[in-house]
Amino acid sequence: MENTPLISILTPFKNTSKYLAECLESIISQTYNNWELIIIDDHSSDNSYDIVNEYARKDSRIKLFKNTGKGIIEALQHAFSLSSGEFITRMDSDDIMPNDKLEHMLNSLLKHGKGHVATGLVKYFSDQGISDGYNKYEQWLNKLTKTGSNYSEIYKECVIASPCWMTYRTDFIACDGFNPNLYPEDYDLTFRFYKHGLKCIPCDKLLHYWRDYPIRTSRTHEHYAQNYFLDIKLRYFLELDYNKNKTLTIWGAGFKGKTIAKALVEKEIPFYWICDNPKKIGKHIYNQELKPFEFLETLNQTQSIVTVANSDAQIEITKYLKLQNKIAMEDYFFFC
Repeated sequence: MENTPLISILTPFKNTSKYLAECLESIISQTYNNWELIIIDDHSSDNSYDIVNEYARKDSRIKLFKNTGKGIIEALQHAFSLSSGEFITRMDSDDIMPNDKLEHMLNSLLKHGKGHVATGLVKYFSDQGISDGYNKYEQWLNKLTKTGSNYSEIYKECVIASPCWMTYRTDFIACDGFNPNLYPEDYDLTFRFYKHGLKCIPCDKLLHYWRDYPIRTSRTHEHYAQNYFLDIKLRYFLELDYNKNKTLTIWGAGFKGKTIAKALVEKEIPFYWICDNPKKIGKHIYNQELKPFEFLETLNQTQSIVTVANSDAQIEITKYLKLQNKIAMEDYFFFC
């Protein structure tokens, strides 16, 4: 390859000794060789540091440091500050790269230029088997990635896998990198890619093996709990897509609907609350009356936050909203 820019791979780790060797071997085996791995020990209490140190001793491209702060965000911030690559990507210490991952992502970015983010298909794997929820998330995420339409459903879940993206360094800096101290950090970064208009390059190639196990951070840490996801969704919706000239409605009165409603009340943002549950219609929650969903037809110029999780119900709601000439990601937004 004539053009051989440096790729910086940023990887935090903490107590992942069981998986580190497999992860590091997959990086070393990449078909593209001009990379540096900035790998940060976030206060491990097992022998993870020793494992990485042995690899670093043999391969100068592996650069091992200890986290000067605490937690994954500060580890990522520290890693980026020590990096020098023209291209930036992230890798998790318990996952595996197919051997052409870096080459494929780099070629995509070189072809499309700045203002883009390269992504790829992901596949979960686990010794215990993959749950139905993770299977559905994988299928949903990969469907979006194949067409590069990731942002079209950004308020549902994180639409770019945290360890499966690559950008130009200059674009990463423009998006403020890992600087905001907001969890979940991968979802926050994805929203900032969206905010700054980085286009997702369509990809139909499997580029990341995503390991799942019971004590994985995304399963156990409070920063990845549902309320954090709802907070970050509403934060960016109000910043990026909320139109004050339209009447805001919330559709759904389950946990998510109530959480969003409470937050809007606290922010003193006016809204109507609608649902299709006859047992809830007419009730008052947070001093807001729940109205039937047909009430939407009496309003002009609306924006709806839909918090109904049932997939069949979402299909019916989408059909209904389209009949009302509503446009996705302009007039209505699915928050689950």
